[in-house]
Parts: sequence; C-alpha cells; structure tokens
Amino acid sequence: MDLTAYLLAAFAVVLTGISKSGFAGGLGILGVPLLALVMPAQSAVVLLLPILLGIDLLSVWRYRRAGRAGVILALLPGAAVGIGLGFASLSHVNDDLLRLGIGLMALGFVARFLCAGAGPRGPGRAPWPLVFGASALSGFAGCIAHAGGPPIKGTFLRMGLDKAAFVGTNAVFFLMLNLFKGVGYGALGLFSAESLMASASLLPFLLLGVGLGFAMHDRVPQVLFGKIAYGLLALAGVNLIYLGLVG
Repeated sequence: MDLTAYLLAAFAVVLTGISKSGFAGGLGILGVPLLALVMPAQSAVVLLLPILLGIDLLSVWRYRRAGRAGVILALLPGAAVGIGLGFASLSHVNDDLLRLGIGLMALGFVARFLCAGAGPRGPGRAPWPLVFGASALSGFAGCIAHAGGPPIKGTFLRMGLDKAAFVGTNAVFFLMLNLFKGVGYGALGLFSAESLMASASLLPFLLLGVGLGFAMHDRVPQVLFGKIAYGLLALAGVNLIYLGLVG
C-alpha cells in the first residue's frame, strides 16, 4: 500500500470510528468507495474488515449495558438469510444497483421521519416484515461492500431507541455480522499476511476515531443525537445513490 492509499485509508478509518462508536452513523459506508479509488474494491473490503471488527469490539465494551437483546434476536434471522445470499452471489452481484437500492431505502426512512415529525417511537413499533427485510438487506450488502448500515440504522431510528441503546445494539449486531463475514472471507481465502499487516498498521487511527466518537456521544443531547443520526443516514443515502448512478 503506497502513501496515498495509506493516508486515504487512515482518513476512512478515523471517519468510520467516529461515526460507528459515537452515533452508529452511516459514514462508515464511505470507507470502501474511498479506498476503491486507489485499490480494487475487494481488496478494500478485506482491508477494512479487521478495522470494523476492532471498532465493534470497543463499542460493545463501551455500551455493553445498553444493547437491546430482543431487538438483536429479531434481526438475526433476516441477517442470516442476507449473509448466505451475499456469499452465494459475491462475484455476481451488481454493486451499483445494490448501492442505488440501499440509498433509496435510506432516504425513504429519512422522508418518513420528516413527514411524520420527530416524535419518538417505542421499541417494537417497526413491523416484522420491515425488520426482516432490513436485516436481510444489511447482511447481503455487508458481505458485498460493508454497506449494511443504512437499513439497520433506519429501523433503529423508527423504533425510537435512546442514543445509548441505539449505538450499543448497533455495535452488537454488526460485531456478530462482521464475525460471520470474517469466517466467510477466510474460507474463501481472501485474507493474506499482507492485508492483515496493512490493517494492523491502521490501529492508531482506529483508536483515534473511536476515542473521538465516544467523547462526542457523551456530549450530544438525545434530541440532537436523533437529528445527527438522521442527517448521517441522509448523507449516506445520497452518497450511495450518487455512487450507484455514476457507476
């Protein structure tokens, strides 16, 4: 990995660490598109997976008492289906159509929020077909391009989870998802000593991003947290639609 690629990867890791550990936000999806500018997309996906696992582990520890076990259990069946489909079609899926579909779904959650107002909703208000579909899409898109965040975040926002439960539940879910992906990538022989060393070299930027995310989370009020989370979801959706169209 040359200097340009390394600096771009460091920036993506810091941004992802802040977003995932502080707001469970959607900016983590920018990592693969950014690195795809300087390396093959599959190499970017493999490089970032250990980084995502590290962020998830730290976030799970930080918010270990805040995750909602019932929500996670409700997400697992759909996620399992999505992961299976993702690995089965890893070399056949149209990345641009996938990005476009996820982006439109993300903006759909934001549009619903804007039309319905910002009133909170209690956990469990999201209908089961939506939960299953969102988790399946998340598992599928996560396998292909680490782009599984927007469907889950939109579902959590609709449930009205408080900010600690939002980030904690997100961290546990994606830790499980990324562990399954790691096993699958390993079985497919995608990891190499070189890729693992490159991931390890980005550890300082992982810690910097996560530390900034934790600090920001503690200082942001609940109402503002919700607005930021929807803003990040909208930004992620617009970015995915743009990437899908130009691709």
